[in-house]
Amino acid sequence: MANYGLPPSSLLLILMLIFFNAFILPSAMDCNSSDKAALLKVKEQLGNPPELSSWLPATNCCAWEEHILCSEIGRVTLVSLSGLNVTAPIPSAFGELPMLRFIMLDTMPGLYGSIPSSFSKLSHLRTLDINGTSITGPLPDFLANTNLHRLTISNSKLTGPIPQSLSRLPNLYYINLHGNMLSGSIPPGLLHNGRLGSLLSNNRLTGEIPAYYGNEDIYIIDLSHNQITGNISFLYAAKRVTIVDLSWNKLEFDMTEEKVRMNHAKANNLRAGRAFDLHGRSGPDVLIQSFRDLNF
Repeated sequence: MANYGLPPSSLLLILMLIFFNAFILPSAMDCNSSDKAALLKVKEQLGNPPELSSWLPATNCCAWEEHILCSEIGRVTLVSLSGLNVTAPIPSAFGELPMLRFIMLDTMPGLYGSIPSSFSKLSHLRTLDINGTSITGPLPDFLANTNLHRLTISNSKLTGPIPQSLSRLPNLYYINLHGNMLSGSIPPGLLHNGRLGSLLSNNRLTGEIPAYYGNEDIYIIDLSHNQITGNISFLYAAKRVTIVDLSWNKLEFDMTEEKVRMNHAKANNLRAGRAFDLHGRSGPDVLIQSFRDLNF
């Protein structure tokens, strides 16, 4: 999949977290004792990796700056772990951090198993970002009990369908499930609020693209390398679309009558304004800077 970069909202989030970590006074961030106990369980359940050697009972967990952020009252709100050399399931002890808002687990191929049911207790969780792991199983229904705005579980080994229950998350506007083995159709009404991002490429998805995408403001939609079918001309009536990649599917669409608002798109085999049969046998991708540049 192409590297599209971070949307502006992600960059703002990172800057806010850096500012928060740099300027909140340590005296205002004495670690909550139950949160510290939960983090020490996380460390134990990961097999006590040496990268977490600074996680000690006698220290303030809010000072574990590379991995943890706390609120002004010392409650853990973010856990970020990257590149740990572990062979373990995702720690269920994350569910014992009731004020947790961000979980980021990156590049840990030895992390396996399914998403723990204890995550259903994380009612404040806004961002779940898991990338480059060996986690398996279906995407669980109980994630609908959280407050997710952004859901990323990419380059892992998830199977089964995308649950319709995720459409009950009223603030979910970004989902990245790239590089799994998900099957079935894309649920209607999955994303809400703001500029939407849907990265579902390199799976085994089938069926048609939900029609509601044609009524939304879309930052990015990447459904490439699936088995999606149907006519998607309706997509070009969307309010605004920045990046679209629908290549290597089995789609048909006719652009001859459409007024397009796209900046970038990818397609295969453009002929006289008609793009059709977008699948692996239809040849190389064509990057279109503007549909107005095409000679119909």
